[in-house]
Amino acid sequence: MQNIIWRILLVSCILGSDAKAQTYSKETVLIETNYGNIKLKLFEETPLHKKNFLDLIRKHHYDSLLFHRVINNFMIQGGDPLSKNAKPGDSLGHGDIGYMVPAEFRDNIIHKKGRLCAAREGDDINPKRESSASQFYIVMGKVRTIEELNEYEKKRRDREKKNALNRVLSREKNKDIAKSVERLRIENKTDSLEMEMKKIVAEVDEEYRKTHEFAFSPLQIKTYTTVGGTPHLDGAYTVFGEVIEGQDVVDSIANVAKDKRDRPIEDVRMKISIVE
Repeated sequence: MQNIIWRILLVSCILGSDAKAQTYSKETVLIETNYGNIKLKLFEETPLHKKNFLDLIRKHHYDSLLFHRVINNFMIQGGDPLSKNAKPGDSLGHGDIGYMVPAEFRDNIIHKKGRLCAAREGDDINPKRESSASQFYIVMGKVRTIEELNEYEKKRRDREKKNALNRVLSREKNKDIAKSVERLRIENKTDSLEMEMKKIVAEVDEEYRKTHEFAFSPLQIKTYTTVGGTPHLDGAYTVFGEVIEGQDVVDSIANVAKDKRDRPIEDVRMKISIVE
């Protein structure tokens, strides 16, 4: 309880909004859909993503592509080049244009509701978390409580501890321990597993201390407890723009009927242009 009270007091000391967290591009991006129009600004702090997006728009790359994946209170995703000629029921989301964009994570540019972000392949095949050059999503998200953010933090720290353990077990000198740990897990021999893990606990603790222990910043806490968004995606996907007009259109698209793959039953097509 003391931790929660401290967090609330800390956030209450922050004045104003996150307006200084990013610099808008001079260009305005217009997304036209059959549900209405969405206007966005791109961020100067993510120049690689900004240039790539504008270049594709100028080449009319996005014309007639679909918003192929929509999840209410989460996001709407589009830009798969395979979606232009997709038939009803086709699986989408795996198309690309032959290259990726290096990640541009910025601590002060977060997954607030209305933000434009780059989609990407998962960490298992994309450890550098590079962005899809074509596919993007617009954040929906919802307002979170302090308690929910505390739970997100715990899960993030637990994941980092697990990663530290895996790095230690992957070391050549620990290969026998790693084999023993795997066997004991399969056999569900909890007591023996605990004894085996004690052999490397100090090493794991040392490895974990090399990482920055995750905690939400005051900006994140204020944003996610007032405006809303998707806090668990911060630091994992690049945010490179923001809706400045038409969030109601984003909401409408997110609410359409969809199939089991979250693809809208009726196609939601886009046309993207630049308004100078």
